[in-house]
Amino acid sequence: MATVWPVRATPPMPKPAFGIDPIEDLVRLEKAAKKINSILDLDQLIDKVVNEVAHSFGCLEATIYLHDQPRGELVLAGVHGCTRHGKGDRKKVGKEGMVGHVAGTRKMHYAPDVREDPYYIACEESTLSEVAIPLQVDGQLVGVFSASHPQLDAFPPEQLRLLEALSAHIAAAVYNAHRFEKERLGRERMIREAREARAIQQALLPKSSPWIPGFAITGTSIPAGTLGGDWYDFITLDQSRWGLVLADVSGKGMAAALLMSATRGMLRSLAKAGSSPGEVLSKLNRLLVEDLPAGRFVTMIYAVLDPDRRRLSFANAGHLRPLLVTNNVARFLDTDRGMPLGVGESDFTEVEVEIPPQSRLLFYSDGITEASNSMDEEYGLKRLAGHLARAEASLETLLADVRSFAKGRALPDDATALLLKG
Repeated sequence: MATVWPVRATPPMPKPAFGIDPIEDLVRLEKAAKKINSILDLDQLIDKVVNEVAHSFGCLEATIYLHDQPRGELVLAGVHGCTRHGKGDRKKVGKEGMVGHVAGTRKMHYAPDVREDPYYIACEESTLSEVAIPLQVDGQLVGVFSASHPQLDAFPPEQLRLLEALSAHIAAAVYNAHRFEKERLGRERMIREAREARAIQQALLPKSSPWIPGFAITGTSIPAGTLGGDWYDFITLDQSRWGLVLADVSGKGMAAALLMSATRGMLRSLAKAGSSPGEVLSKLNRLLVEDLPAGRFVTMIYAVLDPDRRRLSFANAGHLRPLLVTNNVARFLDTDRGMPLGVGESDFTEVEVEIPPQSRLLFYSDGITEASNSMDEEYGLKRLAGHLARAEASLETLLADVRSFAKGRALPDDATALLLKG
């Protein structure tokens, strides 16, 4: 049943800005559409629409409700002129008010006299006519736009057509702004999560270098992006021995960081059992073959340092060859067998070397050797060996030399190195 309203006099209103000259109306519509579609901030867009439409059409009230599909409701997101309902007001789709009715039918509804309309819910006392128009994009309900006026039958057919045309632009603009906002929030969440993951990943790296009598050891890792797949570690073993590791997980980003963390935990557990480097890599490989996704693998150098004997034994799982400098002569250390971890069954042969005083042993990742300059020349193994052969060589001087060679170009991959000085 229609709501019964008392008869009251209404003051004369100025003529609406639209509906006077059809050509002028179309020009204004085009300008309004361009202005609307240029705004990507959702709140700013909605406020702009309700205020400008109210002004241009001489409306008492203008609102935009957005569709909350999971709850089957409409949420008031923008309002001009309403003193009863503020942002956040909700209406049930198909059940409450003209906007609910329009959301359910997906068709414009015009009430030339709200006192006789079965769907109208009273708002401003001076309202006499109201129109509600669905906002749709490709058949998807975005929301509902409504406008009310203090005069009876204040929206002639030509104005309703203009409002419908304008509503199509409003719907597209709201849809795009909503998507932009969603993507922006998604990007911000990903950046925040990546930073948190980066902090956790950095915490997994050694916080300081261990004190080993007769030796000095340092390590560094510089990720190419926010997250990296490289890492190095120092592991205390029995009989004053130390486990030294440098590894590179294939890929970049969050996936590589997760695999790095899992592999690090497994390696530490196996290393503590006291096995030799080859046995540790064999056991770790069997675990990773079962667990790693297809296409993922880990390259790794794992070594055990016996400082009392000044000897180091290591096994290599498909990683770049260690570089040993003795008597200022640099040589790369080879092993016979050792596939990357996680690819398939493999044996890992061990090599034992002496670390005499004044010698240097370097483990490194391809972010260092593959750093390139403006001519696409790589830093390479020859430059690496030449730099480490210098008596003053350190990780700091090595990274400075790599950066100088690259002349400001970004590193192609994570740059990680571990240097043992005898």
